[in-house]
Amino acid sequence: MLPTIRLKDKAERRLKGGHLWVYSNEVDTAATPLKGLGAGAEAVIETSAGKPLGRAVVSPEQLICARLYTRDASQPLDASFIVHRLKIALSARELWYPEQCYRWVYGDSDSLPGLVIDRFMDVVVVQISSAAMEERRQDILDAINKVVKPACIVLKNDGKLRAVEGLDEYVEIVQGELEDDCAPLIENGTRFMAPVIHGQKTGWFYDHRENRAVLNRLVAGKRVLDVFSYVGGWGVQAANHGAAEVHCVDASAQALDWVEENAALNGVEEKLHCWEGDAFTALKQLRDNGERFDVVVVDPPAFIPRRKDIKAGEQAYKRINQIAMRLLNKDGLIVSGSCSMHLADDRLPDMLRVLGRELDRDVLIQHVGSQGADHPVVPAIAETRYLKAVFARVLPTR
Repeated sequence: MLPTIRLKDKAERRLKGGHLWVYSNEVDTAATPLKGLGAGAEAVIETSAGKPLGRAVVSPEQLICARLYTRDASQPLDASFIVHRLKIALSARELWYPEQCYRWVYGDSDSLPGLVIDRFMDVVVVQISSAAMEERRQDILDAINKVVKPACIVLKNDGKLRAVEGLDEYVEIVQGELEDDCAPLIENGTRFMAPVIHGQKTGWFYDHRENRAVLNRLVAGKRVLDVFSYVGGWGVQAANHGAAEVHCVDASAQALDWVEENAALNGVEEKLHCWEGDAFTALKQLRDNGERFDVVVVDPPAFIPRRKDIKAGEQAYKRINQIAMRLLNKDGLIVSGSCSMHLADDRLPDMLRVLGRELDRDVLIQHVGSQGADHPVVPAIAETRYLKAVFARVLPTR
């Protein structure tokens, strides 16, 4: 018989409102102890009155001790369910992105908590971060082959969340072969090779696709600075869409080698200039050298990984955006990005407002972007909407 997790009185309100997570302090542990449940096990979630709310996978030692994957309490997380969810997720992505380059599965948003799948045409990269999905690894691989039959499948299981679940880290090509450990993709008409073996996360960040498309319309003839460039997602696209000159800054020499390779892939290598070093130091050096740009893109890693880091993280965002603003020409555009879930939506625009006043510049917010359609948001779960991109015109005071 399947174990049950009974909630405390009134604790079901969030789940009934569309949320999918159960917190350990919401569980009536006297009636249904979490001890004894194995990580990755399935359980039926019940109200305090014993009414089923759905079925979940369990992480009994974590604050989020269970994640609903279906409202049908009789539906197991089996091979047929995984195939079904992959097909639904695929149809949603193909509606938006016919090039077969997208985030195919986005965890809870696609009813597969602990699973991320990115597709690079005939290459599929799988990232498993939960015990439940690790136990169903072969079912996942079989389902992928049943739905799309890719030439290559990579398991990129080296994320930080695996340690939380007590899982080993590993990277493995389980099907087919890769050329130079990279996978091809096309985004906004620009070709890339994503370093899916040795790069960050799955090798590419599809989430900023729509924001990069917005910038591509604005860069013709401009001098562009791409800070925290990684493999050139912003910078190489800008060059390919008519920017006169693009400078990419990253602390990783390997990342900048990938920038140059991706620039050459699109025939824009003559426009690209790479600066290796810490972003804060490099930007100060550029300013001291008298460099100025029409567009500055600041897309850092998450400065606020945890709620307790909000104060220090906001200071880091303020510092990097202040330096970036100082590098702008008189009528310049700053694109300020954040992938920090814990940074409130209104904070980046407000920071830019404050910085503008400090620098005696007028700041006009022209566009605010978020993540693309292949990172769908569960409305009741704020954590599924994390990405911000603020496009601001910075002008001399009137």
